This record gives sequence, C-alpha cells and structure tokens, in this order.
Amino acid sequence: MKRFRSDATCLLIGLVVLLSSGCGFRSEQADLVLHNGTVLTLDEANREAQAVAVRHGRILEVGAERAILNKYSAAREVDLMGAVLVPGLMDAHAHFVGYAKSLGAADLVGTGSEQEVLDRVVAHAALFPEGWVLGRGWDQNDWDTAAFPDRHDRLDALFPDRPVVLERVDGHAVWANAVALRQAGLDGAVSMEGGELLLTETGELTGVLVDRAADSLQAWVPEPDSVRLAEYMREAARRLVAVGLTHITDAGLGPDDVAAMQALQAAGQLPLRFSVMVADEPAALDHFLPGGPIIDTSGMLDVRAVKFYMDGALGSRGAALLEPYADRQETRGLFLQEEAAYRQKVLRTKEAGFQVATHCIGDAAVRRVLAVYGEMLGGVNDLRWRIEHAQVVHRDDADEFAANTVIPSIQPTHATSDMYWAGQRLGRNRVRRAYIYKSLQQQLGWLPLGTDFPVEGISPMRTFYAAVERKDTEGFPEGGFQSDESLARLDALKGMTAWAALACFREHDLGQVAPGYRADFTVLDRNPLTVDADRLLGTRILQTWIGGEQVFERGASGAVSFP
Repeated sequence: MKRFRSDATCLLIGLVVLLSSGCGFRSEQADLVLHNGTVLTLDEANREAQAVAVRHGRILEVGAERAILNKYSAAREVDLMGAVLVPGLMDAHAHFVGYAKSLGAADLVGTGSEQEVLDRVVAHAALFPEGWVLGRGWDQNDWDTAAFPDRHDRLDALFPDRPVVLERVDGHAVWANAVALRQAGLDGAVSMEGGELLLTETGELTGVLVDRAADSLQAWVPEPDSVRLAEYMREAARRLVAVGLTHITDAGLGPDDVAAMQALQAAGQLPLRFSVMVADEPAALDHFLPGGPIIDTSGMLDVRAVKFYMDGALGSRGAALLEPYADRQETRGLFLQEEAAYRQKVLRTKEAGFQVATHCIGDAAVRRVLAVYGEMLGGVNDLRWRIEHAQVVHRDDADEFAANTVIPSIQPTHATSDMYWAGQRLGRNRVRRAYIYKSLQQQLGWLPLGTDFPVEGISPMRTFYAAVERKDTEGFPEGGFQSDESLARLDALKGMTAWAALACFREHDLGQVAPGYRADFTVLDRNPLTVDADRLLGTRILQTWIGGEQVFERGASGAVSFP
C-alpha cells in the first residue's frame, strides 16, 4: 500500500512538472508568435532559431519551436511553414520621395535607344495632356551610339509648345526641350559653375544639362500638389514593403517633404520607417539645424543627418577625378561646391549635433572630403560620418576611412550597372580602384548597403546578388565583375540589416531578431546564406512585418495583399 501511494505521488509530481515545463501550459502572453521557420537572428552570436514571440511591437523572445510555443499564448500565431525569417531589410541609401514623385513621370528605365525614349514620352504625354512633360531613367550608355541626345533631332519638333524635362537615370543630368530651357531662362546660357551645358558644334544648347545646370532647370519644374504627392507616397510604400523593405534612409529632403511623410505616418498610411538626411539647401538647413536632431520615440522617422554633394556621377562625366577621363581627356569632372564653403557647412552641421554624409563618386571628391573629415574628426570616433557611394578611391586614400572612422556607404548594383562602360570612363588601370566593396569593408569591418533608388531598382535581393556575385540579372559576366571585391553572403545580409542600422544610429532596436528589438521582419521563401547562387535572384518575399504588424503578404498562388 505504501509502495502504491509513493508511486502515485511521484506520478502526480512528475505530471505537474511536465505541465509547468510547457506541455500545454503557456505561462506568458504575447501579441504574436511566428514559428515553424528558420530564423536568422543576425545577433552577436548569429544564432538560428525557429520561432519568435512579439508583444507591443517588440520582440519578447527568440528560440526553439517548442520552447516558444509552450511558453507563450498569443492573440495571433503564424505558421511560417518552413520559410526563412530575417530582420526587416533596410536600404541604407535611397530616395523615397524622389521615387514616389517619379511614379508621375514617364518611366524611361531600360530604354535601348533615343527613339524608344521619345516613344514612351509621347505615350505618357497623351495621358497627361496639360503642363510639363516629365520623364526619368534614360541612360545613353544603353543605346547603340552611347552618345548624349540632342533636342534638335526630334524632341523640339514633338513638343513645340509644352516644356519637357527628362531626367537621366543617375539624377545628375537632364535632357530638355527648347520650351523648358526658355521658361527657365537658360536658353542663352553656355556655362555654369559646378555644372555643364552641352553644346552642338555650332554652339547651340543640345538640351542636356549636367549637375548644377540640371538643378537650375529642375527648380522650375512644378511640384505635385499635396493630394497627388500623398497618392504617390502611398503607392511607393506599397511597392517597397512588397520587396521586403522595412526601413529607408532617404538621402536628402527638405522640410515640406518631411512634413508630408510625417502626416501620412500619423494617419496610418505610410508604414515604413525612415531615417532622413537633410538636403544641402539653405532653407532646409535653416529649418532643421537650429532645433537639433529629431528622434521619434515611435521609431518611425528620425532626422539626424545632412546630405552634401561634392561631385556628380560617372555616367554623365560629372564625377570629380584626379586625372582626366580616359574617354574625354579635356575634363576631370565637376566639383559641386567650393571646399571652403563646404567646410563651413560641415562645421555647422557638426556643431548642431547632426551626422554628416557626403556624396563622392570620383577619387578627387573622395580625397577632398576625407581631408575635411580628418580635420574635424581627428581620429577614431563614434560620430559615424559617411561617404556615400565612394565609387573610385585612390589607393593612397583608402586607409583614411579607418583612420577617422568614416563609413563607406555603398550601393552594390552600381557596380553591375556601370561595369559595361566604367572602364571606358576610367581606363584599364583606374577601374581596378573602383567599386572596391570588399576593400572598403575591411576598413571598419562593416559597411551599410543601399540601392540609391530610383537610380537603381528597389529590390534588396538584387542588391544582395550584386554584392556577393558581382553579376547582372542575366548572370553576366561569367565569374563576376572584379569578383575579388565581392562580399561574403553573411556580410551582405548584415549590410542590409544590422550594419544599415548601425550606420543610422538604430543598432539598438533595428537590424537583429533579438529580445527588445522592434518586431520588423522580412520572410523569404529560401535561405540567402545557403541557396545556390543561380537561385538567389528568384527569392520571393512572402511576408513583411513592421512593429509586429503585417504590411505585406504573398499568397501561395502568388497573389499579394497589403493588410
């Protein structure tokens, strides 16, 4: 009898222990549990897990499947069905507002000839029969002739009465007709500091304007009204979350655009997170700098950096080079501002407590900015000043990134977009010092990755593929373009998550799947760290989550929804 009671007691105790350890007894409440997946945490240990618990928009716990399911009772449980969950993908350098506004212009990306550009512009103009005719995305390097266009050929004849402004893919040049030049008062101009106006052999304007000259014309282009801009922003956000993006660093905005974004976020119509760089414009600097950085406690929109331009783009020969262009010996490109004026603005930015970021494509621009940074930073620091693009870096300057803790912020698809003609611009030897992403990563041990959209496409998976394979979407070239500068897969993924967060001071709440971090996730149909290279570009985004709220889902049939 005593033996029976003892056995029964032990059985009862064992049952209590078993239940309390998780077999059917859930001791804590969560808002959301995602499980039955592969979770790439990208935390300090780079752990893998199977499930995540979320409450109040932040991660409670990450762990094994049964451990999380047994511990947490959740209002919503999502079976990932074997999919791969990574921290919400981030774009460390893009132009969200510019992309949104481009949705109202003719899409000229991928045009293979001047004629195709004109055909698309005519079709677009027919849909919008009044006002300025706008387009964006042409690249003469993709045409058979690879020569800049001339308005006299057909553009003026097709549009004798309406102003037309067609922006080059890099945003550093435009092609305009006579009406637009006349309305902007540029029809008699032949030169401009920091810019170039291309001329025919007889001295007439071709309508192609580069850098500051292009800016002067763009200033006359009317902005979309507030209703249309809000429409464009909402549609842009839908497209971005559909490719898995959760956070965008917008490289250069003024107060009106920031206010429009904040209004949409307050209305619950813009789910994306943003880190905003202030544009290098007097009105923008005067508006933002006196009040200091804006840090939104909700984590949706910060303003704590200023974006400067030191030179133009390589494709339009505006990048400032130490030696002449190989295919145009009379020019070394363009500096967009005087060094003394730039130094004063950078000092003002530093004193206001803002991060400094500067666009540098050519090696002369990189050298000048590194020198100014070095004077003001004076060695190792945590101010996280950045050089955006850093496409051509002289071998004597590379170590200056580490010497003054300067972040090289790069866009891998620039290499695979430019590789067809970059050697013509730079020459065989100098091109080897361009797009040196692995070498730049070694300076600090990390670097953030972006797209620079709408200059490039919005897909972060194309960014990843270009970073690790150094090939275009057709798999060209065999072996990759200067493949010794490719990034390891884990490093590329960190560049779009943890390191992108570090570059904008968000490393404590974004970029990892770890307790206390915001519940931003991108769910993929395959593991980017292990899948065969030829299957990387086929990766599908299945779900996107921001702050524990689902903002995108792709169904099994391929249908998409935006909850």
